Amino acid sequence: MKQAIFVNGVPASGKSTVTKMLTTFLLEKGCAAVPLSLDTLKESLYAHIGTGGREHNRILGRASYHGIFASIAAFPDGILPIVDAWHGFQPESVLRDHISRAGIERIVEVWCAVSPTTAATRFRERAATRHEGHLPASYAGELFELAKQASPISLGPVIRIDTETSVSHDDLCAVCDILRSELPKA
Repeated sequence: MKQAIFVNGVPASGKSTVTKMLTTFLLEKGCAAVPLSLDTLKESLYAHIGTGGREHNRILGRASYHGIFASIAAFPDGILPIVDAWHGFQPESVLRDHISRAGIERIVEVWCAVSPTTAATRFRERAATRHEGHLPASYAGELFELAKQASPISLGPVIRIDTETSVSHDDLCAVCDILRSELPKA
């Protein structure tokens, strides 16, 4: 059975940090975990296609997202993709189509919970050090409003991690426990 972990949350919610920690933890437990980051793919596209305005950024985001799931489709069942992305940036139907094409049968979602203020502050602080193709610091106000209403996609079990504080060993163990658990009988 092909499983995947979706590390989800608004921009600047701590997804990349959680993904790195979770990948290391799972590898140490003998799990063939592979991190796949939307931003990493987008930045490689910026290097070859170039940067542009907001619509260009969205196009490259959608292309990167498609590429992630196309890669997962080629993975054997023993490989566990950890997808680091804001999964709420497009319609759920698009995500469901990607999941289906990738052959993912079970999703464990790690929701990176962060306050709107923290998300906006982090976004503003990191804007100067990020690739120029990403949204500018001025997006922080819009992100503040987005974070007020953001929620998990809930297409499988959800583990909520408070990324206002440090990620705990118990948080990582909870993900591992769900991965090992049996699927409910239909």
